[in-house]
Amino acid sequence: MVSNLFMLYLGSMSYYIAVDVGGTQIRVASYQAEKLEPLRLIRRRTHSRENTPEETLKQAIKDAWPESKPVKAIGIASPGPIDLAAGTIIKAPNIPQWSHFPAVDFLEREFKVPVYLDNDANLAALGEWRYGAGKGHHDIVYITVSTGIGGGVIINDRLLHGVRGLAAELGHVTVDPNGPQCSCGQYGHLEAFSSGTAIARRAHERIQQGVNTELSKVAHPTARDVAEAAEKGDRLAMELLEDAGKHLGRAFADFLHIFNPSILILGGGVTLSGRYILEPIRNALSRYTMSPEYLEDLVITLAQLGDEPGLVGARVMAESATIG
Repeated sequence: MVSNLFMLYLGSMSYYIAVDVGGTQIRVASYQAEKLEPLRLIRRRTHSRENTPEETLKQAIKDAWPESKPVKAIGIASPGPIDLAAGTIIKAPNIPQWSHFPAVDFLEREFKVPVYLDNDANLAALGEWRYGAGKGHHDIVYITVSTGIGGGVIINDRLLHGVRGLAAELGHVTVDPNGPQCSCGQYGHLEAFSSGTAIARRAHERIQQGVNTELSKVAHPTARDVAEAAEKGDRLAMELLEDAGKHLGRAFADFLHIFNPSILILGGGVTLSGRYILEPIRNALSRYTMSPEYLEDLVITLAQLGDEPGLVGARVMAESATIG
């Protein structure tokens, strides 16, 4: 009879491939079971003259594959809406070739191992829950605020998907139906007010209106430029971040009412703007939450996995799906 200890040893010798697909870059890493540090980490530009995005993806996985190791599964974090049942990327922002792309079938035929697919924000939440800021929590809300705004929700240690896997699009709640157009085509979504893209757009609009600001010295100011100007005391920059933070805090109050998490985890470059955006978030939470019980013992913190939560989450998904 094989001992439990030996079976545990065999399990620890399993390996997994994690993929994080971005509009600019595809990252692929190989991991040994229960190890957080990757054995190999490969980065490739998503678009090139030589290869299609799917060919680049396939080759990056081959380059990351651990030699002579028993890879059990591949996990993929992809932007955009995902059809979980079909294993299809319905629409990937900045990868127009991937309209209803059958990612799972494509990779399973190539690599002959199980492939698991999910939205990148969902998997970022999963990564932070397992290894990052959410470790030890059972109910979390994760929000990433960068070029766009995405989110993931874990309830009672389970990732929330909804009936078609389309749940937790937290950046696409309506905060003002008369607001600006969102990247999705609708109007007044949180993403249209508080994403990095929205902050940059509003900075440009105010400069065109003749507002006196240091940002006028930058040809095309970004959200990072706005954050840097705020640190130097620029009034417009501080105003833009405060307004973005107010809208975020108001939406977060709704998320507390709906999900009642023990922790809010904030990821993405915009959240690194420090007190200029975090203080308005906290103030709006206090103002718009309907009862102080929602805020009692609530942890509000920044993500801990840097720019790798989607990659880590893809690995967690693949490993969890093959246990047992």
